[in-house]
Amino acid sequence: MISKIKQISLGNWMLIGMILGFLVGIILNFYVTNPFIKDIILIDNVFYLGGTGFIKLMKMLVVPLVFFSIVVGVASISDIRKIGSIGGRTIGIYLITTALAVTIALIIASVIKPGVGLNMVGLAQANVTSNVTVTDTILNMIPDNPFNSLANGDMLPVIIFGLLVGIILATLRDETNVVNDFFTQGNTVMMEMTRIVMKFAPIGIFCLMAKTFASLGFDGLFPLAKYIGCVLLGLAIQAFIVYPSLLVFFTRLNPIKFFKKFVSVMFFAFSSSTSNATIPLNLETLSELGVSREISSFTIPLGATINMDGTAIMQGCAVMFAAQAYGIDLGTTALLTVIFTAVMASVGTAGVPSVGLITLNMVFGSVGLPVDAIGIIMGIDHLLDMFRTAVNVTGDAICTIIVSFKNKSIDLDIFNGRKAPGETWDDITRF
Repeated sequence: MISKIKQISLGNWMLIGMILGFLVGIILNFYVTNPFIKDIILIDNVFYLGGTGFIKLMKMLVVPLVFFSIVVGVASISDIRKIGSIGGRTIGIYLITTALAVTIALIIASVIKPGVGLNMVGLAQANVTSNVTVTDTILNMIPDNPFNSLANGDMLPVIIFGLLVGIILATLRDETNVVNDFFTQGNTVMMEMTRIVMKFAPIGIFCLMAKTFASLGFDGLFPLAKYIGCVLLGLAIQAFIVYPSLLVFFTRLNPIKFFKKFVSVMFFAFSSSTSNATIPLNLETLSELGVSREISSFTIPLGATINMDGTAIMQGCAVMFAAQAYGIDLGTTALLTVIFTAVMASVGTAGVPSVGLITLNMVFGSVGLPVDAIGIIMGIDHLLDMFRTAVNVTGDAICTIIVSFKNKSIDLDIFNGRKAPGETWDDITRF
């Protein structure tokens, strides 16, 4: 029995915590009338301590994790200068698709309004500045003092400073081995710390869910279902409209032929919930589509690191969900900030379970939203993560085909099914 319990994955424990927290919250809301037990002991102390404590642990990770990962992520792709147009095109397409993904999510959530009905006004303090112009936002990205920005958690200046440090390390690689090792090892430490903190996620989710639904009852259930619908709709649009449109626009190739071959990779990514584990199958399938290994061996591992379109969709929906739940009207500048921050959050932050939830703190912080709402959506994140991963690997493959086509490194006869991989025209005409 104990061994079976140990085999339960963290994602499933988070789901269990969400369900138990929901049930306990509903029971308290409807059946516990003693205010001393319900409000003072449980809601204001036990649940508040467990939920807020976990939120603070996540906030503790955000600045060092993002800073180290961005520096290491940018420094690690220094060989782009040698690869030339392949690297430039690859990163350009990845960043564009991520920006499109978060924009689609913001539009969907602004129409469906998943946070409406989840009245959390007054439960947390927001610090959203609505009268800041785009020009001021751009200027605020430049840190007056990067150490102050790191200490105060000002994420946009931290991101810019991290990008600059990473670029310089990439340029002076042979002269900065010690500094490069420091950031690489620091990134490893933060990844391990993230893994440890996430072990407490089921407890934190339980407390946050119980606290929320003890106060709101069933009123909080429908907004959560709408949030799930928003994310799934955004993922579907990205996978089956945006990606095929890009493929047709840049290559004139038939997306149906791509999906017939690639559907098995999508199912594997869905079941494994990790882009890294899907890399070998992705490479093999692209070879069967006629893509040169010289291209895919670079673009696919890079995409598993910096291309997180599915996560960007989740973050865009989550931002609108929280803003609507707290009754906050995000202006145009704030929405542009969300898009920029979500795109930057995709650089170098892959490879850790639920890392999208950690970087979501960063996105919330960039526009001053309370992070308490993250705890409500964490419980169902494992299910959504499976869909996100399938979308992420599909985006990696589409980008790879586009780059291969532009560099004349794809066999169109193989892609279109006129010959098999490894087969020559002599083999075909022989029969």
